[in-house]
Amino acid sequence: MTRNTNDKALNLKALTKSNVWDVQENDIFRMWDGAEKDAEVHENVRHFVDIIRSAFMIEEIKDDEPAAVKKKYEKLGYKVAQVKLDDTKKVTWALKKRPIMRVTDLTYENIRHISAAKLIEVLDRNFGGGWESLSQSIKDIIESGFDISTTTLPQDRLHKKGGMYEKKVSDGFEVLEVAKGTWVEAIFAKVKPMAEKPRMQFSSSEEEEDEIPEDTYNKPDEDDVEIEDPNDDDITEDNYSTMMDLGSDDPDEEAASLSEYGDE
Repeated sequence: MTRNTNDKALNLKALTKSNVWDVQENDIFRMWDGAEKDAEVHENVRHFVDIIRSAFMIEEIKDDEPAAVKKKYEKLGYKVAQVKLDDTKKVTWALKKRPIMRVTDLTYENIRHISAAKLIEVLDRNFGGGWESLSQSIKDIIESGFDISTTTLPQDRLHKKGGMYEKKVSDGFEVLEVAKGTWVEAIFAKVKPMAEKPRMQFSSSEEEEDEIPEDTYNKPDEDDVEIEDPNDDDITEDNYSTMMDLGSDDPDEEAASLSEYGDE
């Protein structure tokens, strides 16, 4: 089951290496039939075939091959039909969606087209050493489409009421448990929401006209402002101690202060 579905049916020229994972074998044949008279498609057949091949296995069945060959592919789960590559050439394709069985089957193009449950199934089929056993490149692909978190606890503490496991499951995470002796690593996965592109906000022209920026060209910088020395006439016995730090009479207090500077 794919995570993204299209309300409007795709056509062949709208296919990309990402959204091609949303369609099935019959959709490909339908789209190719719909583009039968499209000159642009005929001129760029290799381009469209390459896109389809990124998500589907394509086997060409020769006209002189026996009918048993077609039945063999159909038993293997392929859909078989004819496609017209140009005005004169028709071929028979056996078409089957590429399965995502191992972590090495995951790509940036297909990671957002599987569910969290499917991801857990793929991880479970490939695991041995837990999350850290995966290569960094595979982790990056997975984390581009899913929120992932892990915890490793003794078996009897993992399902503790009110613990992380219970909270994650109630929040919609799928979980894979990987046994590590008497401890268990739990890997939590949840579909990451699509990030919305920030929209720039512009103020109205009226606001721009009303607000005139302050002219600060001749205004001195803060660093350029000179600080005047205190006037000797203003210094009295009462305020002299505030003008200079004379330190403390307590030697322990002074030593503590010095130790603080030494720790920095």
